Amino acid sequence: MDNGVQEGSVRLGEDAEAVLAGAVSTKRDHRQVLSSLLSGALAGALAKTAVAPLDRTKIIFQVSSKRFSAKEAFRLLYFTYLNEGFLSLWRGNSATMVRVIPYAAIQFSAHEEYKRILGHYYGFRGEALPPWPRLLAGALAGTTAASLTYPLDLVRARMAVTPKEMYSNIFHVFIRISREEGLKTLYFGFTPTVLGVIPYAGLSFFTYESLKSLHREYSGRPQPYPFERMVFGACAGLIGQSASYPLDVVRRRMQTAGVTGHQHGSILSTLRSIVREEGAVRGLYKGLSMNWLKGPIAVGISFTTFDLMQILLRQLQS
Repeated sequence: MDNGVQEGSVRLGEDAEAVLAGAVSTKRDHRQVLSSLLSGALAGALAKTAVAPLDRTKIIFQVSSKRFSAKEAFRLLYFTYLNEGFLSLWRGNSATMVRVIPYAAIQFSAHEEYKRILGHYYGFRGEALPPWPRLLAGALAGTTAASLTYPLDLVRARMAVTPKEMYSNIFHVFIRISREEGLKTLYFGFTPTVLGVIPYAGLSFFTYESLKSLHREYSGRPQPYPFERMVFGACAGLIGQSASYPLDVVRRRMQTAGVTGHQHGSILSTLRSIVREEGAVRGLYKGLSMNWLKGPIAVGISFTTFDLMQILLRQLQS
């Protein structure tokens, strides 16, 4: 009888420990998700604000038939400053923040979750993922974030290429598009966005994670210095954006067709129109040199901020 009671008590104790361990694990998982969301949001906000004037200039050239050159780009920046004031260089940045904060938060958080899921599936728990799962985790994270925040990206593009008299604020853009062009316009250009995000996010995260892994292996230090993270992020941005840039041009044309005089069309018809009017290289890679300047800066800031915030939050929690 006493043995039965003792065995029952032991089982109850084990069950209680299992429940407690599960609760602790769930709480830890929730903390990790919140930490990733917060770190990603801050990373995206800082990165995009830093390069907002260059980003706006790039979009203006992408959606017009003007020939791009560095001289013309900086002339546009200068005349915008003279005619509209210094803060006009950040026109559309409020819409960018409304989009980029949830986008970056979702992307970084999703990337951490996909890494964990794929690591568990391939048996690499707690270790760096091998190349293909590493590439897949980045592509899935980018696709998830783009799918959930796309209308905000379209609104940001509209505000960047129109005078401030046309749209007074973000809500005004949504209202006018809904009334004049229909709600389906809010997802116009979504397909080239996803097709571009897959190589961009996949290669960006893959390159950054691979460089950190190589650094760990050859330097003997578990963590790179902040400036090294910036360099790794810059390389990641350069590779990712170069690979997906033509689709970015097509996407911008489709997003802004309603206000730039271009016809709404499919990906292929927009692509053919750009090539016919401006040429393959000059049209589809218009503004790429500007992207080579702003992209590495933005991605470097983004990845570095995310990592440092994660480290800081882990230290605070412990």
